[in-house]
Amino acid sequence: MSAFKRALLGFVRVNQAASVWIDRLLLPDRLRQDGNKTFQSEILPQHVSSGMRVYDLGGGAQPYFSPDQKASLGLYVTGLDISAEELEASPEGGYNRKIVADLCTFQGPRDADLVVCQATLEHVPDTAGAIRAIAETLAPGGKAVLFLPCRNAVFARLNLLLPETLKKRLLFALFPHKAEGHDGFEAHYDRCTPRDIADLARQNGLDVQEQRLFWISSYFMIFTPAFLLWRLCQGLAYLIIREQAAETFTVVLQKP
Repeated sequence: MSAFKRALLGFVRVNQAASVWIDRLLLPDRLRQDGNKTFQSEILPQHVSSGMRVYDLGGGAQPYFSPDQKASLGLYVTGLDISAEELEASPEGGYNRKIVADLCTFQGPRDADLVVCQATLEHVPDTAGAIRAIAETLAPGGKAVLFLPCRNAVFARLNLLLPETLKKRLLFALFPHKAEGHDGFEAHYDRCTPRDIADLARQNGLDVQEQRLFWISSYFMIFTPAFLLWRLCQGLAYLIIREQAAETFTVVLQKP
């Protein structure tokens, strides 16, 4: 690692620590709760039980359930991704079955007890088609648990404006760990708001059982003045568009 890169990462770490400290000092816990971590550790586990037929939509190389978790719970997990390469890079035993397909046009077999869709819907160009596919994939009584960023978040707007090459260079330079996840793939944020997802779900015959909003992400923490400006903009946006200003959100849907 070059001296410049070490200095840059050191600068980032100092600013991240300062941003976290200021947030803890000024804001309640509910505004500092990480949506993705809460989805993984708290929300989704509530809806998992032994012997389920699970569809992991867009998990690709990183299925939600590890091979050990899958085996211990007796889950039958189908991985669906548009990229065959991503699916082939998944850990051995991570999926019982792999399907290479476009979620927007996938014809679901109506046999899923549980659909997991984590940080995937922002990457599809037709979210209405994806929600239709999720509804078709579920068996009667089955649930879909979704996590996604909100289109109205500042980072999402910037993502839509910046050229792909520049975005990836900045992202992986400032957040090296993000090269290992879903980050870096082209994003569309088509209808990715709490209201739109709920409306699409109802149009496809799904009941909205739960929706939780989250108000924090790490992107602007790398430069504390920008982080403070972002918090101010977020607060003003909330006064105007209320829950549509969330940073990320989760939705639990059920097929009657």
